[in-house]
Amino acid sequence: MSVTRADWTLRERAHQERADALTHEHRARAAAGEKHPVWDFLFSYYSYKPAQLRRWHAGAGMELEDAPERASWRWYAPGRTEGGVVADAAAFGSEKAELAGLIERMLRRTASRPGQFGCFGLHEWAMVYQADEHRHAVPLRLGQAGTDAVVEAHDLRCTHFDAFRFFTPEAVPRNRTPLTRDDQPLFEQPGCLHAGMDLYKWAIKLGPLVPGELLLDTFELARDIRLLDMQAAPYDLRAWDVVPVAIETTEGKAEYVRRQRVFADRGAELRAALLRAWRGDAVLAA
Repeated sequence: MSVTRADWTLRERAHQERADALTHEHRARAAAGEKHPVWDFLFSYYSYKPAQLRRWHAGAGMELEDAPERASWRWYAPGRTEGGVVADAAAFGSEKAELAGLIERMLRRTASRPGQFGCFGLHEWAMVYQADEHRHAVPLRLGQAGTDAVVEAHDLRCTHFDAFRFFTPEAVPRNRTPLTRDDQPLFEQPGCLHAGMDLYKWAIKLGPLVPGELLLDTFELARDIRLLDMQAAPYDLRAWDVVPVAIETTEGKAEYVRRQRVFADRGAELRAALLRAWRGDAVLAA
């Protein structure tokens, strides 16, 4: 399937405008040398700059007609038409075989499992449990003793290794399941906020194999999830107009789970879309 230059340049321009709108506030803060404890994460943890986010691709197997300027781009191959190019999934799979295998396992296995909704965002609390120093220079909403008491009153059920690895040593044995990097595909599940956020990570790593519109969809999901993640965290972020979701209360737990389920549904759609764009299917076989 091919896209004429007139059509793909229109899509490219729309993508750039959307990306610029999504990153405007971050770019303004960066220019002023200002930090933000909630939103900087989207650009530091994922190490993807606004300039990279605005680069548009049509996706795997979609030929861009009359696109000689992209002929030297990584993972692009000559198309069927004169001056045409296409994002080459086979070349990516050959050069990045281990990464491609991991991404496919993570997407398919996560999609094949039921969501779990009993963690209440306590991973952030476990990261400061009985800690003298904290990852963020922000006060704790309940103080250290109150924060520790919340952790001790709950069953930690984290299933995401990249959250678990930041637990304090005292919190690690409190988690229901010990997690390792090698076992990550075995425990990732679609109810996890970070599994939803990581769809953006997988889209980044797949590069030109993912349509630009889908990349920005995953970014928007990661952005929306990040807000709940920090609202439910133990930090007092009211100075940044972040209204807490008090997961130590019955009402806070109910709000967290309600929003978590919405994110899980959005994540399921995007997970399937990534597989379709890259592999041509959304089969959920592990």
